[in-house]
Amino acid sequence: MKRRDVGMPVQYGSCHTALIEGYVIEGHVPAREIKRLLKERPKALGLAVPEMPIGTPGMDGPEYGGQLDPYNVLLVRQDGTARVYQAYTNKRAPK
Repeated sequence: MKRRDVGMPVQYGSCHTALIEGYVIEGHVPAREIKRLLKERPKALGLAVPEMPIGTPGMDGPEYGGQLDPYNVLLVRQDGTARVYQAYTNKRAPK
């Protein structure tokens, strides 16, 4: 599946694109935020973590030496705009 086929704007692109219950999930989005999305059911295209920040799920192995880049999970709206859905600043999940 390609992000353009499901309407995800290129500026939110990453390495993986998935469809889950009608939502597009782009990049290394934590399961915690996907579960929240499916519970809240906002009117949106889906979630995105642009690029491939070190420390996101799948980018957190020993080869990265404990490095952690802060990153945002974005809620991408149908019109292509986005807002921060959840900010991650360290390895612990936000409260």
